[in-house]
Amino acid sequence: MRIGLLTREYPPDVYGGAGVHVEHLVPALRELVGVDVHCFGEPRAGRPDTYAHEVPSVLAGANPALQTLGVDLSMVAALSEVDLVHSHTWYANMGGHLAKVLHEVPHVVTAHSLEPRRPWKAEQLGGGYRLSSWVERTAYENADAVIAVSDGMRRDVLDCYPALDPARVHVVHNGIDTVFYHPDPGRDAVRAAGVNPDRPSVVFVGRITRQKGLAHLVAAAHEIDRDAQIVLCAGAPDTPEIAEETEKAVAELSAARSGVVWVRRMLPTADVRQLLSAATVFVCPSVYEPLGIVNLEAMACGTAVVASDVGGIPEVVADGETGLLVHFDEHEVEKFRTGLAGAVNTLLAHPDRAAAMGAAGRARAERQFSWEQAAARTVEIYQGL
Repeated sequence: MRIGLLTREYPPDVYGGAGVHVEHLVPALRELVGVDVHCFGEPRAGRPDTYAHEVPSVLAGANPALQTLGVDLSMVAALSEVDLVHSHTWYANMGGHLAKVLHEVPHVVTAHSLEPRRPWKAEQLGGGYRLSSWVERTAYENADAVIAVSDGMRRDVLDCYPALDPARVHVVHNGIDTVFYHPDPGRDAVRAAGVNPDRPSVVFVGRITRQKGLAHLVAAAHEIDRDAQIVLCAGAPDTPEIAEETEKAVAELSAARSGVVWVRRMLPTADVRQLLSAATVFVCPSVYEPLGIVNLEAMACGTAVVASDVGGIPEVVADGETGLLVHFDEHEVEKFRTGLAGAVNTLLAHPDRAAAMGAAGRARAERQFSWEQAAARTVEIYQGL
């Protein structure tokens, strides 16, 4: 069986959870089936069976959504020899759908997020958001199988697209590379980031987007124990507006307390591993999260997690065992922020409990979330088509 896997992100251009997913799933899949990767951007030198597709020159000045569709058409033209196409995110979904129609092969979609669940993208993309929403709906409703990365995500898929036959929607949890992500005793990257490794730290890692809930954590941090550092590894703001909001909020926090460290650049993953390992608590305040690979990364590094209870997060973070979950309700934002601060303070006040949760998180990541398991289940779905 030869699979054509379609993705926007692929190493070395990986910036989000979907890219991390594909980066690790592909090698595991290649142990079981043949995989041709079709990705966006410049050629990937030294990566066999990987084909990069650039925006057609005639679309150089077009709306980014139209540029995406131009790349998708290039992918479709290159997929005539595969037995099945598997697309990741709306950026590649139309390529998968059109390949299904043109080449008469099954199309599998992995649902990493859903456009209807991210209405704030309209402020970023304008009419492009309407186009991306149409692409996603068309691809999902016509796919031969949809893979959701959590049970929570499966419920969202069926809620957003009720025309889908539930029997076509499967759950395959993301994995984590527990060989790379492990408790790292090194502290050079921690110090280089401006963090004191001898002082408790509360760490956030994520993009500056409404989805990741950074604004809630910054607000909550005013009530977090002042002996702890607040470490924000946050960059790539979605819009100038959210960039300005974040600048102002972090400045106010820094004026109110010491130990606020804002790392704006994208750190190498080895540096992130050190920061996660050195953290007393990792915080994931997302308002929407299909699974949240970053929580698995923190757990694999042996760090306790405080997270919102949205989407697939409760399937990863075992409340009271590997961390603490805080209920999020968009109509009770202040209550959520107070809950975040309270949960973080609980673990800062009981470092032994935080350490025990971190150890339990590491064990859970090793036991239940491997890319080999994800690949095997994915191939079962392929074979069923």
